[in-house]
Amino acid sequence: MHSLLFLDPGHFHAALTLRVPQARAADEVFVYAHEGAELRDFLALVERFNRRSPNPTRWRPVVTTADDPLGRLVEERRGDVVVLAGRNGGKARTIRRLHESGFHVLADKPWLVEPADLEHVRASLEGWPLAAEIMTGRHDVAAGLLKRLVGVPALFGAFRDDGPAIEQESVHHLEKLVDGAPLRRPWWYFDVRVQGSGPVDIPTHLVDQAQWLVDGDTATPALLSARAWSTQVPVEAFRRITGEEGFPRELQPFVDGDALSYRCNAELVYRIGRVTASAATRWNLSPSPGGGDASHSVAHGTRADVRLEQSARTDHRRRVFLEPRTDAGGVARALRETLTAWQAELPGVEVVPAGPETFEVTVPPPLDGGHETHFARVLDEFLRIVDAHRWPSALAERTLAKYTLLAQAAARTSAEDAMPRRPSAAASQSVRATSAAPAMKSVAAMIRAAVAGARRRWAR
Repeated sequence: MHSLLFLDPGHFHAALTLRVPQARAADEVFVYAHEGAELRDFLALVERFNRRSPNPTRWRPVVTTADDPLGRLVEERRGDVVVLAGRNGGKARTIRRLHESGFHVLADKPWLVEPADLEHVRASLEGWPLAAEIMTGRHDVAAGLLKRLVGVPALFGAFRDDGPAIEQESVHHLEKLVDGAPLRRPWWYFDVRVQGSGPVDIPTHLVDQAQWLVDGDTATPALLSARAWSTQVPVEAFRRITGEEGFPRELQPFVDGDALSYRCNAELVYRIGRVTASAATRWNLSPSPGGGDASHSVAHGTRADVRLEQSARTDHRRRVFLEPRTDAGGVARALRETLTAWQAELPGVEVVPAGPETFEVTVPPPLDGGHETHFARVLDEFLRIVDAHRWPSALAERTLAKYTLLAQAAARTSAEDAMPRRPSAAASQSVRATSAAPAMKSVAAMIRAAVAGARRRWAR
């Protein structure tokens, strides 16, 4: 039985690991934190899980507030597993200190905010005790279905080599609901020196998914291009999201007039072995009425393209589509035969027509409870690895390979965002134009241009 320790739980992902009871962990959990709104929000969300009907949890948080929560946690050693989800600046050093102090660490992404963090990431992955990410994507049923379809040669063929074989786009929102209630973000979430800039944040998920699709856990991705741009956050929106009266002085270098320039968007093009992949992520202020986060992942094969999409077109549900590129009849037959063979593992998965030579592979809702349920599954998997005491070499190697890529992306874009400064009026207009560009021009088109540029460099 493990005792869980939570260190400065400033992000709601920390609480989501406790969304359901955990048989491998004691109900009494120990929280070490600075006093403040972030701690209160964490405790309030855990209490909602305890009071939920049906299926309430029974967590009993024991809280210690201190000026040095990390020092107190290490000194008192009231548990063996530390869950870390909050400020990302300095996180790599914190993980390393916990690791070298003998604690297992389950830490939210990103671990790396600046290229210099890579040495701490590498040290934390060299051996026991275990350090691993809160990485939910491989627990998503639809993502797993995409992975399985790509792995069937009669359906997918092989990855194409005439452009990006994997294209991933995602749109997130700074205002959102969690467990049915409005999410309050801490003010520091908007400081890229603390939270991390676009190239090192959401791409941690997207690169992990690409590694999974190509079975490239141990292959080191090679960066071809990277860029970052800003979302403008008006002060009124900042007040709604954070509860603060205005922009704190720490954010003033990023403020121009009544808006904050939040450099949270990114576009990366890279290769894993012979497969070219692209990842683009964008943050908007608020979803449209009835809307939510959106994502679009396509694996391009020689026989078919397989697409996982969540958008207004899919009623904001994650849905999987297959589009034959050749021998449509043969691909369709192979798809039906494949799904029949999968029924024991994926009961109720079916194929239905979804347009001219397009098929949808439907996933029954009971198979997946949604994104918020995945965090507890990550905790359970982590504790199982600890209990088995078999070093997960593939997990450690792919994590290091991914962060090596992201460190390169951070270095490549750091000339623009490493030193915050108040922009001039002309520069401010340029930033706003850059921020608006994704809305006026598809991210896919920009990625194709980046790949074309990379190919010209290869030719030289």
